[in-house]
Amino acid sequence: MENIISWFTDNQELLYGYAINLVIALLIFIVGRIVARLVTAALKKVLVHKQVDDTVSSFICSLAYGLLVLVAFIAAISHLGFNTTSLVAIVGAAGLAIGLALQGSLSNFASGILLITFKPFKAGDFVQIAGTAGIVEEVHVFSTKLKTPDNKAVIVPNGAITSGTITNFSTKDTRRIDLVIGVSYNADLAKTKALLTRVVSAHELVLKDKDITVGVNELADSAVNFVVRPWVKTSDYWPVYFDLMQSIKVELDNEGIEIPFPQLSVHVNQENTNES
Repeated sequence: MENIISWFTDNQELLYGYAINLVIALLIFIVGRIVARLVTAALKKVLVHKQVDDTVSSFICSLAYGLLVLVAFIAAISHLGFNTTSLVAIVGAAGLAIGLALQGSLSNFASGILLITFKPFKAGDFVQIAGTAGIVEEVHVFSTKLKTPDNKAVIVPNGAITSGTITNFSTKDTRRIDLVIGVSYNADLAKTKALLTRVVSAHELVLKDKDITVGVNELADSAVNFVVRPWVKTSDYWPVYFDLMQSIKVELDNEGIEIPFPQLSVHVNQENTNES
């Protein structure tokens, strides 16, 4: 017992030093956690103000809090005299290994955050993404769910969406219908143009405050092609498209204007030979 008391007496200053360093390390860790909470709370407010999805917001805040607590822990044990270089190297190597193993998933996750943050489309929009056209039903962190016009559910990885072209047909209130109508070379072009203009202008859903374009676009192999370009509300695009195709066919038939089909004319030259 006397030896223990003597050892404590002889090493009193050293023990005080260890105790002070331990208390300071604990304070560093505690203060670090408090700072992490404050920073995470501020980040949460910013994400809510930016209307970031709750799932993404919670993940980002949790990741930020974990990183800040890890920094506080490393700073605390570093103050105790431990060599943190190896620890940082191990954490970095583990993070790299996990990142390589989850490369595809992390790519989809990062793309999902971009889609949710910048919102190039939302649920209910009709889009064409990654070669698939359909109505957006759900936008998740890793994938986006579409419903095709023939009622099929298509799950598209978010990485494939952000790496390609996104066409959103629902962002604008109006759309232009582009029709190509081919008529015979024997047709009266002025009469045909007037007929097409009349049929399109008569449709009740065609916007009257926008110009309608009707004109010869191409002298094709078997037909003279007219372009017909009226403007409609986005929601009326397909009904007007189908109506106009039918009405134009009926009116051309009524006026005797032929809609030709591809054909090939073969000329055979016969030579007469005299045998001796």
